[in-house]
Amino acid sequence: MKRSLLLLATLLAPLVHAQTKWDLPTAYAPNSFQTQNVQQFAQEVELATGGKLKITLHVNASLFKANEIKRAVQTGQVQAGEFILSGASNENALFGVDSIPFLATSYDEARKLYQAARPSLEKLLASQGMKLLFSVPWPGQSLYSVKPINAPEDFKGTKMRAYNPATTRIAQLLKAQPTTIQLAELGQALATGTVENFLTSSASGIENKLFEQTKYFYPINGWLPRNATVVSFKAFEALDKPTQEALLQAATAAETRGWKTSAERDAEYVRELSARGMKVNPPSEPLRRELQTIGETMTAEWLKTAGPDGQAIIAAYRR
Repeated sequence: MKRSLLLLATLLAPLVHAQTKWDLPTAYAPNSFQTQNVQQFAQEVELATGGKLKITLHVNASLFKANEIKRAVQTGQVQAGEFILSGASNENALFGVDSIPFLATSYDEARKLYQAARPSLEKLLASQGMKLLFSVPWPGQSLYSVKPINAPEDFKGTKMRAYNPATTRIAQLLKAQPTTIQLAELGQALATGTVENFLTSSASGIENKLFEQTKYFYPINGWLPRNATVVSFKAFEALDKPTQEALLQAATAAETRGWKTSAERDAEYVRELSARGMKVNPPSEPLRRELQTIGETMTAEWLKTAGPDGQAIIAAYRR
């Protein structure tokens, strides 16, 4: 009897260890293109590995809150995770390079900045026990207003929504009054006149029906903040080489697909904002020049906190 059980255990052992299971939390909703891209990545990994690696995606901050996900991967509470890089800029300025206002204001410029920053970003994540799998931008942060903005002077004294130190600084430089309001509260703030203008993406405009309370949209693409999907080095190193290679190939495909989808969705969202009655116009030349000047000021301020790696990134980007 004991021999039979021993033989059965020996036969079953490879089956028990055949599948590796990972959890991957994200703070975003199932209908977000970022979430859908990560879900497709997980499915492609499972298919490419013949089921040897199964990644379960946990959406809507159901496993960890947005600001807890990075730390959860670092500490080994989960094997992988997706988070917005600039959310960690308070611990290291390099995490916020993609969110320097008015530095990279198109998908092409954002890609160039990412390519310049990626080696330093990978080094930083590695020092924290993590490996970067892929990174995908959100549509650019653009200007919404209840009144037309034709020149920088039109901001003076207006109530401008702020949600982090960078947006507070932008409001100050435009001589507007920064008002801290989170996205979920923005509709109510507009309805009560607490906010008159703000920067957010075309996606947020559609998803949060901001077209109902604002009339003017200026696609300035102030910055294109990126999400990153990372894995702990410990979990990655535990995989065999063929599984590692399949994972990295799926990550490369997810990054390519994600950038393409982001640009396509941005164009769709802007068209929909127009169809919903918003006046969509490019910024005037005086406003564009002022925003560019603000970008130069805030880039210089960022460089003071980013050290040699930050200097190298901006130098490489500007070459």
